[in-house]
Amino acid sequence: MKQATLSQQWERTLVEEAKHDVEAFVQLYDAYLSRVYRYFLFRVGERQVAEDLTSTVFERVLAKLDAYRAERGSFASWVFGIARNALTDYFRRQWRERAISLEEVSDLASEEWMPERELLRRGRRRKLYACIASLPPREQEIIALKFGSGFTNRYIAELMGLSETNVGTILYRAVRKIRDKLIKEEAFDERER
Repeated sequence: MKQATLSQQWERTLVEEAKHDVEAFVQLYDAYLSRVYRYFLFRVGERQVAEDLTSTVFERVLAKLDAYRAERGSFASWVFGIARNALTDYFRRQWRERAISLEEVSDLASEEWMPERELLRRGRRRKLYACIASLPPREQEIIALKFGSGFTNRYIAELMGLSETNVGTILYRAVRKIRDKLIKEEAFDERER
């Protein structure tokens, strides 16, 4: 039972068992852990923060498992609803701009690494995340679910209450916006040199 989404019937049975059996909860945890983590990593761009948010989500899932109702939607929808709420809470607590932490700088002090390249790579990644963050929330969400969690357009449509075609269109337009913005920034950076 790797990363594949659980069948709905088995998922329902497993969720009911998880309310009373830790081993069943561990199976649910294993099924969703990497997707939730990658969703957060894609949205925040920092491993430690993504790990902390993932931990928060599964603590909430465990604490509120009795409140889950299969007739209201899939377990995945419920878990990612909790994840979206945790992300919203995180962003509300953050400052507008973040300073580079000492931990990040100490990672660059390795003899095997070339700090200049690492800084450039991180800079490009920050630009990408900044471009994604500049998109409307729905587009950010779809990009994170698609590229961060690896969900199909069909599954994203189910999670977000949209048509599969609409998800594809939004995704296509969002990726073009990001690409165009990155191209403009690169051209600006070239002129500044």
